[in-house]
Amino acid sequence: MSGRLYINGVWQKGQGATMDSVSPLTNDPVWSGCTASADDVDQAMKAARAAFKPWARRTLQERIAIVQRYRDILEACKEDMARTIALETGKTLWESRTEVAAMIGKVALSIDSHDKRTGVTSKDMPGGVTAVVSHRPHGVVAVFGPYNFPGHLPNGHIIPAFLAGNTVVYKPSDLTPLVAERMTKFWEEAGLPEGVLNLVPGGRETGVALAGHEELDGLFFTGSSATGELLHKQFAGQTGKILALEMGGNNPLIVHGVRDLRAAAYNTIQSAFVTTGQRCTCARRLILVDGPEAGAFLKELQAQMDGISVGPDPEMLPGGLGEPPFIGPLVSNSAADAILKAQSDLVEKGAVVLREARRLDKDKPYLTPGLIDVSAVENLPDEEHFGPLLKVIRVADLDAAIREANNTRYGLSAGLFSDDRALWDDFLLESTAGIVNWNRPLTGASGAAPFGGTGASGNHRPSAFYAADYAAYPVATMQADALVVPDALAPGLTLPDNKA
Repeated sequence: MSGRLYINGVWQKGQGATMDSVSPLTNDPVWSGCTASADDVDQAMKAARAAFKPWARRTLQERIAIVQRYRDILEACKEDMARTIALETGKTLWESRTEVAAMIGKVALSIDSHDKRTGVTSKDMPGGVTAVVSHRPHGVVAVFGPYNFPGHLPNGHIIPAFLAGNTVVYKPSDLTPLVAERMTKFWEEAGLPEGVLNLVPGGRETGVALAGHEELDGLFFTGSSATGELLHKQFAGQTGKILALEMGGNNPLIVHGVRDLRAAAYNTIQSAFVTTGQRCTCARRLILVDGPEAGAFLKELQAQMDGISVGPDPEMLPGGLGEPPFIGPLVSNSAADAILKAQSDLVEKGAVVLREARRLDKDKPYLTPGLIDVSAVENLPDEEHFGPLLKVIRVADLDAAIREANNTRYGLSAGLFSDDRALWDDFLLESTAGIVNWNRPLTGASGAAPFGGTGASGNHRPSAFYAADYAAYPVATMQADALVVPDALAPGLTLPDNKA
């Protein structure tokens, strides 16, 4: 097992506390090492600072060539990378493979986005003056990665940062350092210059040292709202630093006026339970207008939930035979315990369990998906339960449904399943989320579109196509080949006659 830091082009042992990454499939460590200490972080930041100007002064085409070599290496090693993700997170291999495909596809999308959103524009003005808008990298940026998409999501920050000319210090989730190490090795193999990417695995102490470092010019974060809000407070008043936050959501899904209840139930399952409910865009609140349709839909949904297979991916086990499950384990036993506690707390407040989330293995984090009716719960907590637990809320009418959808401090994703186009037009206009889908799972998002939300879900810095916006900042200049005295002087000015 490895377990190292990568600073200034050198793999080295961390000086911090010992740390293990445990596979939820086996409960065995897959990465063991020492975290990055404050001194390690300082060394990484200084290396990134020293590498910044040479990297930024390379041509865009030179930077693109390295990014494309990274893509080619990732393509050649995509099965190995998928298995690494599956091993460390517990994801099924079919999902891990889609994640690696998204990582590969991110290169072309990021290059296209960079060209469209940060290209030089100019306009000729009177007197031979040209107004030019160019874009400049911030300098040294930190990337904080999550565990649910440990390859794809940090990849979506790092590539735009490199294209813009930034250098990066990357702290992955303490639950997925192995994926980060593998990804960093691909960048090393692609010929990335020393110091341009520095890897500092660790937990809270490492993150605090990195976020508070005086050399930091910006931070790109994907993770929990609690951590993101702490970072936002920490960065308050530091107007010279860019902060891009992509956080969670207590996401609503309204189902109303659907003829095909079978399709509605299927897409609800895709919205709520894919990736074991560990996507920030997963549906958390299922909002139904009370009546016969709601009853029939819930009956169909529960029947389909009974057919969800939960377990390890056979391809990740000795022998490798059998059909893959729909969902695997949660990332850890503590994550599974948190979902079970959330379910128990809601029952104590008056919720009714329709399908119980329960453990399938006392030692491993396999949970059956849960469906719980919280319509009778007063003062329902506005919380993101990051796992396979879907809350049902019955309301009186469509106006109440839309009000309930917006009744959250979060604003990441929202969805409507309905055959009524007029209802969709109203919902799209009134929804306060950053990602709003109609008759598509909430978990469906395009890398060629912005990805992010507001409120407790983000700070108006959407990623994906819009990552180019926070990876560089615009610089406006007025340019002319030479200084001249205009034919018409400004009022009140006379110049001496210097013909003599």
